[in-house]
Order: sequence, then C-alpha cells, then structure tokens
Amino acid sequence: MNEPIARRYVVTGRVQGVGYRRFAQQAAGECGVSGWARNLDDGSVEAFVIGTASQVAAMAGMLRRGPAWADVRTVLEEEAAMLELKGFRIR
Repeated sequence: MNEPIARRYVVTGRVQGVGYRRFAQQAAGECGVSGWARNLDDGSVEAFVIGTASQVAAMAGMLRRGPAWADVRTVLEEEAAMLELKGFRIR
C-alpha cells in the first residue's frame, strides 16, 4: 500500500534550542517524506509529515528519538489533511 498519508506531530520536552527542527529536516530526507517543522509558543515542536505509511512510521520513530541534545518527553500523533508539498521545510 503506497498511498500517501499525512500526520501531525507535537513533540514536547527539551526540543527548542537543541537543533530539533534541523534534525527533523535531515530525518525527513532520510525517510523520504515531505512536510515541515516549526516551534510552538509553548516550547514544543510541531511537525507535519506526508509519505507512505512505512515512510511516516520511520519518521515518527526519528521524531521520538530526536537529536543528541534533545530530551523528548512525548510525541502526540494525529491524522492530518493531505496537502501538496514537496520537500521538508523549517518554518
């Protein structure tokens, strides 16, 4: 099943100021997904990811791990509306 799916993630913990969004961008390249990541005012990071189910699952695993300096506490995942995006951007 190679139909694309979209997911929204909110990652909490020490995820701002530690290169988390850059890590997410690099992970997206490795996983072959499109989307974006941005900081939220409450100190969390939001990521929007589009890819096949296996690609999105691989990306979710990377988001749960985070970069070396991060301390990921929770990763909330929800279905999201499909958008036409190419590449993965930091917002």
